[in-house]
Amino acid sequence: MKEEITENAVTFYDLEWDTDYFGVTSAKAILNTPLSLNEWAELKTKFRDYQFISIVNLNSEPENTQKIGKDTSAFLADVNIQFVKKIKGPNEVQKNITVHQSLGRNDQVIKMADFQFSKFTEDPELDKRGGDQVYSNWLINSFDKPEKFYALSNGENGDLNGFLLHSYSGNACVIELIAVSQTAAKSGIGTKLFKAVENEAHQRGCGEIRVGTQVRNLGAINFYHKVGCHQVGCHQIYHLWR
Repeated sequence: MKEEITENAVTFYDLEWDTDYFGVTSAKAILNTPLSLNEWAELKTKFRDYQFISIVNLNSEPENTQKIGKDTSAFLADVNIQFVKKIKGPNEVQKNITVHQSLGRNDQVIKMADFQFSKFTEDPELDKRGGDQVYSNWLINSFDKPEKFYALSNGENGDLNGFLLHSYSGNACVIELIAVSQTAAKSGIGTKLFKAVENEAHQRGCGEIRVGTQVRNLGAINFYHKVGCHQVGCHQIYHLWR
């Protein structure tokens, strides 16, 4: 991944996985602060080298929103809500929940990757390029990786009924994906998985849990509030096709 910073206002880098998977040259531009006219002009010149650019407008800055809307054909593909929970102490972990590092391929996990809200399917151009399989590939690429951890919940019959994929970055535990089987929905499994991961993060000396979700995913937003998370960010994500 090639990364460069333009006067700390913009973080810009190639999206190598996206380029390979979707078959279009892809990049991401993260707008860290309101951009000056010169910074915006410089950024637009970088866009010329790519077919697809994901533009993240941190904190939904109005000045950047105006520039994107006025000077590009980009459309708002997602609004990402960021949550944080400060870890205060250990939690009791249910016996049917286990945490695994470098988990081997698990087809039950893959079958559970049916996520209703996804910018990869809501963008027609990504959808027709296999956007509906992105989360399955995300999970497949996470198996057998020492930096990836799974919390797994098993029902009375031993079948998997929920998972939580997470990783660690600095002082934070980052929740990547969480899913509960349809037959076990609203049975508290999600909360138990979250508490198990929180307990694991506490034992590792982490100070907080971080997670993001889409603004339209009200179920996830309510869930993260329920388990004690607080909203700390609201970032617009635009897709620009050239």
